[in-house]
Amino acid sequence: MKRRVKTAGIQIAPSGDLEETVVRAVGLIRLAAEKGAEIVCLPQLFNLPWFPASIDKKKLSLAETEDGLTITALREVASSEGIVVVAPIFEKDGGDYFNTAFVIGTRGNILGRYRKVHIPQIPLWEERTYFRPGDTGFPVFETPFARIGVQICWDVFFPEGFRVLALNGAEIVFAPTAAAFEHSCPKWERTLGAAAHANGFFIFRVNRFGEEEKQDFYGGSFCVRPDGEFVVKPAGSSEGIILADLDMSEIESVRNVWEFLKDRRPDTYKRIIER
Repeated sequence: MKRRVKTAGIQIAPSGDLEETVVRAVGLIRLAAEKGAEIVCLPQLFNLPWFPASIDKKKLSLAETEDGLTITALREVASSEGIVVVAPIFEKDGGDYFNTAFVIGTRGNILGRYRKVHIPQIPLWEERTYFRPGDTGFPVFETPFARIGVQICWDVFFPEGFRVLALNGAEIVFAPTAAAFEHSCPKWERTLGAAAHANGFFIFRVNRFGEEEKQDFYGGSFCVRPDGEFVVKPAGSSEGIILADLDMSEIESVRNVWEFLKDRRPDTYKRIIER
């Protein structure tokens, strides 16, 4: 029997008013659920303007805990709609700060979190000013619909995280991003198509959109199947919902033909973990 999972990515531009942005996001999530979405993913740091564009330690005050306004609202909508929500926020945990994606279950419960591992420090993405490298490893979250993983933005250019997720049983990996400069979109397409094919799972990239002070985020969210081809081609630059209906039987079919996982030689890879 074929198993299908309907997923959705939400493209949303933060207004600068946290509560208003979250209310708008909840409305889009409800609309996605009405259209049949079972797992919904938001973009990287979806609820805030892109503060890492510059260095200003005062912006650490923007961080929220798991019981803050954003996660509380998303837990409520996940519970009321019976869906899974992947919610990337600026997280404060004690005295530490992380770029975190919370995974919220169908009862509004927090299934866990993934904290971004690879933190860039480049012009307009001054992220090491604000975020510690993640300490969660690469968890796979069991949901009623599929086993899912998360890689956040810069993470996707490091193949090791995807491989660990594949070995841990991930079927769908969500990639919330904050990419500007539309000419770079083909690089994201090639990178994620190759990662999906090399690991034999679905990858759903969900990008920010909207003109901000220093960057124009172009949207362009898309989903690729286990053979690296598009399920959904890159979307446009507007607020809205991108739906992807995934046939999970494709994972086994692709892995039976392209036997990359079976033919691995981990005994020869020691150089990868050397400093």
